[in-house]
Amino acid sequence: MTGYVLAIDQGTTSSRAIVFDPEMKIVSIAQKEFTQHFPQSGWVEHDPEEIWSTVVWAVKTALKKAQLSAADIAAIGITNQRETVVIWDRATGEPIHNAIVWQDRRTAGMCEKLKKQGLEPKFSKTTGLLLDPYFSGTKFAWLLDHVKGARGRARKGELLAGTIDSFLIWRLTGGKAHVTDATNASRTLVFNIQTNDWDAELLDILKIPAAMLPEVKDCAADFGVTDDKLFGAEIPILGVAGDQQAATIGQACFEPGMIKSTYGTGCFALLNTGEALVRSKNRLLSTIAYRLDGKTTYALEGSIFIAGAAVQWLRDGLNVIGKADESGALAAGADDTQAVYLVPAFVGLGAPHWDAEARGAIFGLTRNSGPAEFARAALESVAFQTHDLLRAMHKDWKADSSQTVLRVDGGMVASDWTMQRLADLLDAPVDRPTILETTALGAAWLAGSRAGVWPDAKGFAANWALDRRFEPSMDASSRKRKLAGWADAVRRTLSSA
Repeated sequence: MTGYVLAIDQGTTSSRAIVFDPEMKIVSIAQKEFTQHFPQSGWVEHDPEEIWSTVVWAVKTALKKAQLSAADIAAIGITNQRETVVIWDRATGEPIHNAIVWQDRRTAGMCEKLKKQGLEPKFSKTTGLLLDPYFSGTKFAWLLDHVKGARGRARKGELLAGTIDSFLIWRLTGGKAHVTDATNASRTLVFNIQTNDWDAELLDILKIPAAMLPEVKDCAADFGVTDDKLFGAEIPILGVAGDQQAATIGQACFEPGMIKSTYGTGCFALLNTGEALVRSKNRLLSTIAYRLDGKTTYALEGSIFIAGAAVQWLRDGLNVIGKADESGALAAGADDTQAVYLVPAFVGLGAPHWDAEARGAIFGLTRNSGPAEFARAALESVAFQTHDLLRAMHKDWKADSSQTVLRVDGGMVASDWTMQRLADLLDAPVDRPTILETTALGAAWLAGSRAGVWPDAKGFAANWALDRRFEPSMDASSRKRKLAGWADAVRRTLSSA
């Protein structure tokens, strides 16, 4: 059997397909961006049909670039933007509305109402999550409430619901498989992460019919085969994981205590806690890291909504850079005597604050502040937020912070300046791997190992390779001063301030 594996990486701003060879090296990449829709302030939507068309295009293009056919691919692994939801017609596969994106805040009022009813402890105990618009459950409820006739059709069994992975698998298999994996299910706000089942009580609270939802499988499992009309031959889909869990796998964080942080549109740090479901006392999320062979491995997660999106804001909103990779060089030239802080709460603040009503702010501006200071503030905001996450993790995990080594991936980690500043503010080493496409690699490993053409977890971990380690070099007094300034800026930004 061929050892080639194809990963579909369906992200927030683009869809990609990556072909890996039998040695787990990248052979080809195809990527296509799609439209971001902002119907109202704080609302974010995607057209599911555009997502679908970009995925099909990316797969065909990646195969063509690799000079391979569908018959050469042993398996497909899928990773996806988590929490983004679609509801579609069971008979036709047609979506009833645009997808509501994980960044969307339209259900903030619904979450507040549930909190006032005293229901957050129930949701948290069952799902490990907090009542926040970020998660899928209230998005499903909103669609059922606001799309004409949707609730009636759902009760009749005419509609199906799922995260992006489920929608793609339904389409890829020609409507033969309505499935998801445990990691994506764990982000819906209606999945019991201890029993690994949809929770009837939570579904009833949100009035979501259980029959709409997909069957939940291990991350490496048989998810169906692609319709041979799509790519010329059937390809088994053998691996699925939400993007952050896929990155955790791709970084080979298989041992308890290992931490990875992914810097894409947002930033997401996961700490492997092994078989222990750790209940956070610092407003982090308890979630499923992965489920393999029926065995669940848990994680603590901290979610930052704006990371790379802050660089996009520099480029598209302020026009101070032409390309994202210019931000590091610009930041390096900033005036060190200025203490400019950007709190990028453009869509609220995530962990550990969870303030949906907070909005972005800049502090410390002087007459001399300019593009360089804005660039430094944007990049430093990512490091500051990561510091807050890791501090909360160490409180929950009771780990020795001096032993922390952070494995990083995502588009932002290509910037040496940003990674050095991250190490400086964390006062911890930051490891950048040789393969930065860790999210796609994780999904590919799930599929490849299931197909029997790639090594097991131990063999995969042995192949992880370091590109560069960034050691902290900032003096303690400067670090302390900067972190105090950041804490003050966040305090002033919170909606309760």
